[in-house]
Amino acid sequence: MRAIEFQEYGGPEVLKAVTAEAPEPGPGQVGIDVAYTGVNFADLKARAEGYRVPDLPYVPGLEVSGRVRALGAGVTGLTVGQEVAALTPGGAYAEVVVADATTVFPVPAGLDLRTAATLPTVLPTAYALVHTVGRLQPGETILIQGAAGGIGTVAGRLARAAGAGAVLGVVSSAAKAAYAKEHGYDEVFVGAFQDPVREATADRGADLVLDPVGGDTLRAGLASLAVFGRLVSFGNASSAAPWTVGQPELYPLGISVSGFSILTLATTAPAELRRLTEQAFAKAVDGTVSLPVTAEFPLEDAAEAHHLMGTRTSTGKLLLRVGA
Repeated sequence: MRAIEFQEYGGPEVLKAVTAEAPEPGPGQVGIDVAYTGVNFADLKARAEGYRVPDLPYVPGLEVSGRVRALGAGVTGLTVGQEVAALTPGGAYAEVVVADATTVFPVPAGLDLRTAATLPTVLPTAYALVHTVGRLQPGETILIQGAAGGIGTVAGRLARAAGAGAVLGVVSSAAKAAYAKEHGYDEVFVGAFQDPVREATADRGADLVLDPVGGDTLRAGLASLAVFGRLVSFGNASSAAPWTVGQPELYPLGISVSGFSILTLATTAPAELRRLTEQAFAKAVDGTVSLPVTAEFPLEDAAEAHHLMGTRTSTGKLLLRVGA
């Protein structure tokens, strides 16, 4: 089979096309003929920094859509040839991938494989951030970092549908701000946001802040919270040192900080991940949310996809076309 791997850490140029033996599913696993693979920022961190890479060489990729190729022992509820979307621990930049059956989901009726490839990581994450972990209530103000990215696009739509009083976003350019405003945001700030948030909320602050950046951005998010506000950390795009928070930050306004990682949940609480994913997918079926595919690349052009995402100019979702 064709696959894309890296044998050393570095820029997009370390991604190389190779021919490899197709993996076979073990007990409790599903083999999938890949149609599309989603490109995520975690893939770039894996390539550049070794994020979640057990050893080299390594085939990146965390989500796919495709058709069931083979079932491992003990797998029920799926059939060979069935269209599915799956969250994978890696290996998705390939024509065949293996995933645990608990993270493989039938493609909902009415959705095609291209659309399905946008769902496995982004939609459950955004749903968890807004509903399960963030617990957004009607009338509350939400502030979302990376408002023009995949998760930001979906989170803005979900927040609007949940009855948010104001949906505020933060992006890195005016072009991204314009894009975000087309996807449910009331106001979008470019760059520094702490003072603009205070101004937009009459100095009250945001009830819920979603942060995938970490470092100084997370600290500014904490400072932007209203009384009893919540911040959810779901990434460290800045590669800053691990943050800590304690009594000096939490006590004065009664704020709280929590975290979410869909990849970690897949290993620690797969049953909860499945429940969460099914709830999230329903929002795509009923039309509450959709994630625009803004760029699509052949598998062998994965380096170009990484370059585009690395420039921080991309919006929406990037896909690799594998066997479609």
